Amino acid sequence: MSKIIALANQKGGVAKSTSAINLGVGLARHGKRVLIIDNDPQGSCTAALGYQEPDKIKITLATIMERVLNEEEFDLMDGILHNNEGVDLMPANIELAGVETALIGILSSETLLKEYIELVEFRYDYVIIDCSPNLGQLTLNALTCADEVIIPVQAAYLPVKGLEQLLKTISRVRKKMNQKLEIKGILITMVDYRTNYAKEIREVLYSVYGQNIHIFEREIPMSVRAAEASAEGVSIFVHDPSGKVADAYEGLTKEVLA
Repeated sequence: MSKIIALANQKGGVAKSTSAINLGVGLARHGKRVLIIDNDPQGSCTAALGYQEPDKIKITLATIMERVLNEEEFDLMDGILHNNEGVDLMPANIELAGVETALIGILSSETLLKEYIELVEFRYDYVIIDCSPNLGQLTLNALTCADEVIIPVQAAYLPVKGLEQLLKTISRVRKKMNQKLEIKGILITMVDYRTNYAKEIREVLYSVYGQNIHIFEREIPMSVRAAEASAEGVSIFVHDPSGKVADAYEGLTKEVLA
């Protein structure tokens, strides 16, 4: 059985997609079979893995979810792209937004992604789900099927302030839809070590949440290299293998494996 990990935060711009990609590639570098699912209509994960025009991809997660919803038969490899860094990708584009709207009010619509993953997970050791920056139907689908959730949080006031709403949603999903769901940990991202402000935010996270929720030891530093890697469509391990961000994601990967 594969381990299903969702990366979720309703706040955008917290390096969620970057973390999903680099964790996925990091696991693949350790010999694991990895599927990354882009569960965001913006297609950020898809573009950052080198598919710069997601809207031109014919078969995406939207296609697959519609087929599952309509109980259609399909080839299990439909839509899966094989990336040259050793991971597979189920891409997404703007069509996924239409699917999310269509799911509202449909009975058991929160289990569509779970139904799909149950069909393909035997091929993989890890399934990494990059969630939308909201708490809508798509994120609900991810939390309903995940074993664990990693919460990327930027070392800044507003992302930390919004954590409480996400934690309440995770708690509700655990009680009503997915009793196995656990919080793997809070991942502190985009840390600017030159400022006292970042230090203060980290202290707040540890004091408020540290006793009840694991906080990953490895933090992801602020670096233009990470943005450059996404623009080039490669992981940080290819773009800047000896840099501090690559070292941080390698450390995160080892924590997840441990």
